[in-house]
Amino acid sequence: MENDVSEEERTPLRGKRRKEDEVMIPNYDHLFDEGKTAPKGGKGFFGKLVKYNFKGIATSTVVYLFQALPVWVMPLCTANIIDYATKAVESGVTNEILFGVAVNVASIILSLALNVPFTVLRWRIVSKMLRRTGAGIKSAVVRKLQCLSITYHRDMQSGKIQAKFLKDVEALETLFHTIMLHVLPHVLMIIVSTAISVYKNGFVALFFLLVIPLNVWLGFVFRKKIRDTNKDYRVKTEDMSAKLTTMMEMTAVTKAHGLESVEIASLDKSIKNVTYSGLEVDKVHAYFGSVSYALHNILNVGCLAFCVFLAIKKVITIGEVVLYQSMFTSISGQVSSLVGEIPALGKGADALSSVAEIMTATDVEQSFGKARVGKVYGNVEFKGVTYSYPKSSVLAVKNLNLKVKSGECVAFVGSSGSGKSTVMNILIGLLKPQGEVIIDGTPMTELDLAEYRHHISVVPQNSILFPGTIRENITYGLDKYTEEELFKAVEMANMNEFLKDLPDGLDTLVGEHGDKLSGGQKQRVAIARALIRNPDILILDEATSALDNLSEYHVQQAISASVAGRTTFIVAHRLSTIRNADTIVVMESGEAVEIGTYDELIAKKGKFYELKKLAERE
Repeated sequence: MENDVSEEERTPLRGKRRKEDEVMIPNYDHLFDEGKTAPKGGKGFFGKLVKYNFKGIATSTVVYLFQALPVWVMPLCTANIIDYATKAVESGVTNEILFGVAVNVASIILSLALNVPFTVLRWRIVSKMLRRTGAGIKSAVVRKLQCLSITYHRDMQSGKIQAKFLKDVEALETLFHTIMLHVLPHVLMIIVSTAISVYKNGFVALFFLLVIPLNVWLGFVFRKKIRDTNKDYRVKTEDMSAKLTTMMEMTAVTKAHGLESVEIASLDKSIKNVTYSGLEVDKVHAYFGSVSYALHNILNVGCLAFCVFLAIKKVITIGEVVLYQSMFTSISGQVSSLVGEIPALGKGADALSSVAEIMTATDVEQSFGKARVGKVYGNVEFKGVTYSYPKSSVLAVKNLNLKVKSGECVAFVGSSGSGKSTVMNILIGLLKPQGEVIIDGTPMTELDLAEYRHHISVVPQNSILFPGTIRENITYGLDKYTEEELFKAVEMANMNEFLKDLPDGLDTLVGEHGDKLSGGQKQRVAIARALIRNPDILILDEATSALDNLSEYHVQQAISASVAGRTTFIVAHRLSTIRNADTIVVMESGEAVEIGTYDELIAKKGKFYELKKLAERE
């Protein structure tokens, strides 16, 4: 595949064209597809990445040969100049000697002059390729995270995901950076320097080839230890990141119970583990670096002694001593440097496996080949729907059968843990149950869920707000909306009651997680966010649980007016708020134990009646 980016792979950016608008992000999603014969753990990705960027790699390699000319030209010309000087001392200065010296000096100057433009050219080629590669990997991870199911996100702590995205993706970029800017040049240097040595004297070159494997052997000795320590350090860093995220989320609870010292002790333990693991990494790298340095210099001394011996025996000239010493120093140094990149390569390989855990995860929502959703009328049917959470033997929902006609309002009630919210998550498409959920006659498994969700709005039990203004939180994801639509949603959610007291009104910043607003205020922002979308299906998961009685009354009045013409599912916190629901489903231990209208269930004097009496006593 060529390095050029197709039109479909480009990321469109809106607004005034700036320099960053010209940056094109390649699509690397398909490079992580392993298939039946590809290596596991993301190992096939790197080969595909190289193939994808082959044009840029090949071009930069050719340019590097011109950039590195001084490395080879200077020893050759220096050796020639020394030999000319020796001849001049022995037999006097001749025009041939002067011309030869002049040609070699000019060759050195020309090679140095060419180095500048070719260095800049290679920098432009490699930098663009590396930056685009980094952007492509980051973009691929972000898209994958958006495709992964809610179950995956619940199982994988957010702190670990952040560590993988920030630290491991960066290490993966560094891996490609190391190969392009260090490994590949080292390999080219070794090949060209060896070729020059073989051309000049095959016997001396054979000596070079005999001692170089010592450097390679050194790398193999340390390879496993470097890989193991890098992996241990990465895992412990991810654990610390996860604990830190949890600590930040639990700050209010921690302070309320005076558990600061407990959290500090827990984090200190993780910090100590990371520190100890980091010390082990540093120790291995120190041993490796020192042994590599010593071996490199011992070999250089050996080469010098060998070349001097050959010069004494008149096998080579004095100038060739300088040449071969320079060539050997170059070859040995490049091999030593190449072996020295093993820690970075090992770290990058481990990061590749870590990122591949996300990119090759199979718990994803597949929209390819699914039915397009042009219009949702709101006819919903649950047929034998059963669900249990991963690693749990308890059924959260058991054999739910329910038909809901377009425009009906259905309320789910029951004690905590009875399965109400699980049913809502199944309806949203966040969970994949056994049985079928049918939307307007089409099984949900056959629908493009991303398009389907454009026709529904959800107000969750816990209001989720992001740092920004109230306006931004309400209009989240909307490209077009009118001020009239915004003010209508605000009024329906009874937000005017507190907006009038805010100095910036809708442009007030809510803080991280909306912490500058009260629980009731946050919930009303979430309700307005749902209503401004004018959804075909409205899902309210205990949407009024954080409101006081007066606010709840006004919001319920607004919601009652807004449900006309759309199918509504309500998880009820207070039974009095669902009196006008068309159908009430009473859940207990995952089962729908009663289904009927408010009056029917009261007359039946069953579970719903008991819940109502219990609520009245409270």
